[in-house]
Amino acid sequence: MSLPHAILTALLEKPSSGLELTRRFDKSIGYFWSATHQQIYRELAKLEADGLIRALPSEQPARGQRKSYEVLPAGRAELARWTAAPQDPKPLRDTLLLRLRAGAVVGTEGLEDDLRRHLELHRRQLAEYREIEKRDFPPGRDSTEDRLRHLVLRAGIDLETFWTGWLAHALAEFADLPADQSR
Repeated sequence: MSLPHAILTALLEKPSSGLELTRRFDKSIGYFWSATHQQIYRELAKLEADGLIRALPSEQPARGQRKSYEVLPAGRAELARWTAAPQDPKPLRDTLLLRLRAGAVVGTEGLEDDLRRHLELHRRQLAEYREIEKRDFPPGRDSTEDRLRHLVLRAGIDLETFWTGWLAHALAEFADLPADQSR
């Protein structure tokens, strides 16, 4: 149920066409709530049919022209309702952790290399988040909106910091494993 709420949030921040919205997802919201372009367009149609958003009137109607959308009062109310509702944390589902557990019974071939690959990916993501933080949140940006957006980015930074530390620890453990781990 969160994709429509992510779209409502993005449209309240800035009315957008579907294409603009998908680009914004790719550059910001997609870091913590991913969606394909097809999912976004499908959800825009549902939100419009449900009366939560509307296409802005176009000055020059033309076939194939991009529609820009804005959130209607009912959409704002739905987003406020959803934001205020309690939600339990989602259980962690990570295939790398499951593969490590499986490695305990079938052997670890290939896992060490993949741990190194994951470490590099997380290091790159952490560096990207830190660049975004430096660029978008200089000292003095302390409006409520900026503080909450920065808080979301800090969650990404903290998660990537966790994963880089944990992966380094996992690789150190692999270095101490007996040489023959195939079963």
